Amino acid sequence: MKVLLIKDVKTLGLAGEIKEVKDGYGQNFLVGKGLAKLATPEIVANWKQEQEDMARQLKEDLARLEEEKTKLEATIIRIEKPIAPVGIQGSVGNGDISSAILTQLNITLDKKLINLKKAFKSTGIHEVDAKLGHGIHAILKVEVVGV
Repeated sequence: MKVLLIKDVKTLGLAGEIKEVKDGYGQNFLVGKGLAKLATPEIVANWKQEQEDMARQLKEDLARLEEEKTKLEATIIRIEKPIAPVGIQGSVGNGDISSAILTQLNITLDKKLINLKKAFKSTGIHEVDAKLGHGIHAILKVEVVGV
């Protein structure tokens, strides 16, 4: 029996490979546990098409993320806060930075992806690391201005 491996199987092979296995092992274990499918021409063609689609989608995502990274690193994000006797009133956190990026650059960036050691409590330009996805990081420049 020929099967198309959907997931890596330690003793058999990697995902995407077509292997010849015994009927009982293929039907009861591999297909039964969702590790493989019967290797019919339609299933193999569908698998190849899915892999091509996933590769194209990944390429598009990487290009979009690189474009966003250059846009984010080239711009200084400006946040206005009321002035206090020492520094500013309150602080600037992940949520403030995320909403400022959305309003100023029209880029949606989840506040959980902004790596901020502690909130800013003073005016000036601060650098912040942001994870965009797929291992791409951007160094943001945030300018806190007192009003």
